[in-house]
Amino acid sequence: MHVLTLTTNADAPFMTEQMRALERRGVSFSTLPVSGEGDSGKTRSPTDYLKYFPEVIAEAGNGYDLVHAHYGLTAPMALAQVRKPVVLSLWGSDLYGPVGPVSRTCAPLCDEVVVMSEEMRETLDHDCRVIPDGVDLEKFQPASQDEAREVVGWDPDEYHVLFPYLPEREVKNYPRARRLVNAVNGLVDRPVRLQTVYGVDHDTVPDYMNAADALLLTSRSEGSPNSVKEALACNLPVVSVDVGDVSERLEGVDPSLVSDDDEDLIEGLREILESGERSNGREAAREVSVERTADRLHSLYERVAAGGR
Repeated sequence: MHVLTLTTNADAPFMTEQMRALERRGVSFSTLPVSGEGDSGKTRSPTDYLKYFPEVIAEAGNGYDLVHAHYGLTAPMALAQVRKPVVLSLWGSDLYGPVGPVSRTCAPLCDEVVVMSEEMRETLDHDCRVIPDGVDLEKFQPASQDEAREVVGWDPDEYHVLFPYLPEREVKNYPRARRLVNAVNGLVDRPVRLQTVYGVDHDTVPDYMNAADALLLTSRSEGSPNSVKEALACNLPVVSVDVGDVSERLEGVDPSLVSDDDEDLIEGLREILESGERSNGREAAREVSVERTADRLHSLYERVAAGGR
């Protein structure tokens, strides 16, 4: 089976890992990103997307079994070609953010739609499959915290709370994370440092997960946040607002906390830091391993390519 992948971000780790897992099942891919992909700091213009239409239409005629559009903004281009069936994967921000109307308009026209969580399914209010992106359990494994801190250069005598996002990304709500950590800082016996980690090679992310004492998620909206699944695979405790599928992913995971109340989040983070315990999250992460989610997507590909739904 040969698949044409359309994307706004050809380097998205969760997408490329998913594709590698599918390649092990005999699927081959050609990736066609929107023009300007990879240009640091560049904001695409409407012209970039208009130029993408003829590129997709021309490429789609080259012997593919189906077109997989990743992110809602690529859906109109995928549908503009009429030769091959279309699978649309929505990532979260393309449903909850300003791109939402595009995603909702295009979803009923696609042969299959994949969303990351039950919450996204309810928001979309259209027939779709819930297949969260998987985590690579070989890459993300528990390791020595002391050794990991030495690798990333963090002070061993401080508490370290991981915030794995660019602070300027408004949807991630960095100010709330900063406020929560500042509150905890006065309640424990060591300094608490909020570590914002972004723009690093994805292969180094497990070092940060193992070096941290907790992951803090304060996002205003999410689909199925990959950082939470990666933390689970490393047995890193998670403190999070109730967003996306986080409650489902953290069910039975201890220590961890899901709450929308600041006082609960502060107290939960304090308890986790003072306990110094790792979580039992790796077992929960097996439910969303990249191999398991690839199996589900492979079955969907075969059904769509054969003309079924």
